Amino acid sequence: MITPRKPKEEWAYVLDFLPVGHPANRERRPIAQVIGTEYFTLLEIAPKPGVKLEVMEKVYIGEGKRDKIASIIRKIPPSRLTAAAYGELEYAIEKIVEENEKKFVEFFNTASPITTKLHQLELLPGIGKKHMWEIIEERKKKPFESFENIKKRVPTLPDPKKAIIKRIMEELEGEEEKWYLFVPRRSRELF
Repeated sequence: MITPRKPKEEWAYVLDFLPVGHPANRERRPIAQVIGTEYFTLLEIAPKPGVKLEVMEKVYIGEGKRDKIASIIRKIPPSRLTAAAYGELEYAIEKIVEENEKKFVEFFNTASPITTKLHQLELLPGIGKKHMWEIIEERKKKPFESFENIKKRVPTLPDPKKAIIKRIMEELEGEEEKWYLFVPRRSRELF
């Protein structure tokens, strides 16, 4: 997927709320660790005074008037997430993928070769050459409409939603050295 050069998040899901701040910081102000819903950016944010955030609450962090968020403190790598935030990470990614199913199904409809020997579809866990060709042949007949439609038309394929989620986790954790599909590489280079 092509992503803008300077990704900015509008919305995020709260992974953890720390009313007295992060244990590794001397500052004792409330913060939350969140994941952006568009580019999967991991951030620490400061809520407005008196605001208590709930885990998996969706909050507006974009430009302009924010109801609950005072400021974005910094981007963070997965290694800086609290244990609780890391525990929620995969669930938040799953929720984001489900909410944006059409966007991720479109990936299956438009994925293309990266090199003469490697296709974008092969970067998804569990998808090799055989599955790649099955997907390409099926999408030539008619574009896929949903994850369920993909599973129905390519029955030997591992769960496409789970493959997307696993790939996003790999990209966030820096397991991918070269090719990024869903997490902008530029945001990874900050760490």
